Amino acid sequence: MLTEKTIAIVKATAPILQVHAETLTRHFYKRMFAHNPEVAPYFNPAHQTSGSQQRALAGAICAYAANIDNLGALGGAVELIAQKHVSLQIKPEHYPIVGSNLLASIREVLGEGATDEVIDAWAEAYGFLADVLIGREAQIYKENAEAPHGWEGFTKFRVTRKEKESDVITSFYLEPASGGSLPSFKPGQYITVRVPSPCGHTTMRNYSLSDRPGQGHFRISVKREANADAHTPDGFVSNLLHDRVEVGATLEIAPPCGEFFLDAELNPETPLVLLAGGIGITPVLSMLLTALERTPQRKIVVAYAALHEGVQAFRSTLDDIASRHENVSVRHCYSEAPASGVTRADNATTGFLDASLLASLVPAADAEYYFCGPKPFMTGVYRDLVGLGVTTDQIHFEFFGPRQELQTAA
Repeated sequence: MLTEKTIAIVKATAPILQVHAETLTRHFYKRMFAHNPEVAPYFNPAHQTSGSQQRALAGAICAYAANIDNLGALGGAVELIAQKHVSLQIKPEHYPIVGSNLLASIREVLGEGATDEVIDAWAEAYGFLADVLIGREAQIYKENAEAPHGWEGFTKFRVTRKEKESDVITSFYLEPASGGSLPSFKPGQYITVRVPSPCGHTTMRNYSLSDRPGQGHFRISVKREANADAHTPDGFVSNLLHDRVEVGATLEIAPPCGEFFLDAELNPETPLVLLAGGIGITPVLSMLLTALERTPQRKIVVAYAALHEGVQAFRSTLDDIASRHENVSVRHCYSEAPASGVTRADNATTGFLDASLLASLVPAADAEYYFCGPKPFMTGVYRDLVGLGVTTDQIHFEFFGPRQELQTAA
């Protein structure tokens, strides 16, 4: 356990770190990539360019400092980080690299305020957290390897089908290149795809599984992102998959991971509300298909927000499900007006998925809510659900970035 002295020093330095958090994390990543370029493949360059990676780390550091005397409050964050680390194959030997660069960055950014006593306290605090994460990650690696048909690390999968779902989204059906069977997964989880990068090493991306478990294949549905050259790396992997990966190609895949999944233990009598924005439909669709199989009579409400019909995936799939299941209702929400000559269906609206629409879809707040989508969608949905009186234990989501941003929006 941490000493009382360390706890006191970390809490005392929390306010100043709050002020300098993003400056610190920007300096940290720049320093680490310069001193230890071997870790660069574990990070998404697009998140570095946008600053979301730096903000996420800054939020994590501040949350850890503020809760250093109440680490139970960080249980969800620890699980999220551990699952992400395992998906990227982060191992114990990587922690000293991060630790040494983080402590050096604290000293370099804070200057005289980073006394030896402060650095020693943060070194102890970092070591303690690293041990917690390493322990949990070891469990996840073991669970993945020992699961029926499971494995650890990356293994080759073959693309057996490739289907265009919209103007910007394509699905890839993946089966083990060895011809073996697949492990199960929890609806909402993701797999990691590793491909060669333009920089001479490899790069990895997480993609949610968009089909239900037990199908004999993994399906990922990938949105084509813009700016796909080596200098603007956002979209490199998605464009490679869309343009160069065809049926018969092989890809390196890591086992399913993720802490955002449909809770099988929840009361099936409680309505299930699934909310998706854009490509956020992928984990939501997996949840829907699984819920229909496991609790076929449960009331399910699906609301899917998109710019317009041209970029929306799986519309016909959702409408077909609603037509065959009286307990399922589907609403499509488009932020742009329909194209000339297009008449929107009765279950479609023009406008945003806002509080009034949410209230009309589910008259009672007694439901379980799962949602995924781009940041503006996430912050809006979270704010509106809290405003409607939905408690935080009924709210489940996947969000890349500091979760304080969602709480601030509420």
